[in-house]
Amino acid sequence: MSAKRRIVLPPTGAAVALAATAAVAVAGPVAGSDEAAKPVRPTAASELRVMTLNLWHGGAKVDDGLAKQLAVIKKHRPDVVGLQETSGHSAREIAEELGWDHWQSDADLGIISRFPFSSEVETSQAAAGVRIRIDEATGQEVELWTAHLGYDPYGPYDACFDKMPVEEIFRREAESGRTPQAEAIAKDLAPKIAAADETPVLLVGDFNTPSHLDWTEATKDSHCGYGQVDWPVTKTFEAAGLKDSFREANPDPAAVPGNTWSPVYPKHEGSTGADEPQDRIDFIDYAGGKLTVKDSVSFVEGDPKPVPDQAGNAWPTDHAAVLTTFTVG
Repeated sequence: MSAKRRIVLPPTGAAVALAATAAVAVAGPVAGSDEAAKPVRPTAASELRVMTLNLWHGGAKVDDGLAKQLAVIKKHRPDVVGLQETSGHSAREIAEELGWDHWQSDADLGIISRFPFSSEVETSQAAAGVRIRIDEATGQEVELWTAHLGYDPYGPYDACFDKMPVEEIFRREAESGRTPQAEAIAKDLAPKIAAADETPVLLVGDFNTPSHLDWTEATKDSHCGYGQVDWPVTKTFEAAGLKDSFREANPDPAAVPGNTWSPVYPKHEGSTGADEPQDRIDFIDYAGGKLTVKDSVSFVEGDPKPVPDQAGNAWPTDHAAVLTTFTVG
């Protein structure tokens, strides 16, 4: 089974890398700097646009990666973004260009925001989060967490290529690190979710797993003949009190699959090989009564060429992005 899809730190390494940079959150525009001359950031949000984006080795897999990353963000106007595969630099570089607050791990994860950070960054297994003040007058904050869970073994490969029974797939989900990572994140976020009606919680990222809301009897023809599969990661987050914003906006997975893996791997080797399983593995989950889902989309710009001919793509990554617009209040 190929491990070419994504690179993520193993759980121990991820925790070390995150802890080493947990306090390295940088406010953006500094008075007297070039950034200070950029447009003033908003002071209140009646809507909140939340994006998750895996940057595919920090944009290194396409030409002019940073410029293409910036083009996506400027066009789609998110307020806050949870990033994965930043390669230790992309969150900082994007935020510096935009004049936004940011947090940059020294390996994988990053957070950028047009609104100011209002806390130090906290960490969990394969995840990190920060409070963001979205209304200066009322002091309203949200917690934004970004996560990148283990990638190997990968459940849809076990199902579609190896035809494993569901029980064996679930055993390997735990082996991948995803299941224990999700359980640790859910445990760490439990007090925050309990208080989410006061301070909403957002958990976004590349979970490297499909959703139990997508693998159903109605969609089994799209998922190698499997019917309902209660994928452990998404079930864990649901049980913790988090809602899947994309499925709230698009409740029929047969009509709107929302696949995010992969616009450049239609085949297992990119342009050759067996058909690559196409799934929604990037998520924007949330908790809290002050957030209401207005809309949620997964999207790709243009018509990306498959690997190995992706360098000239306008789209800078091997994942689709997800963008959810919430009303606040």
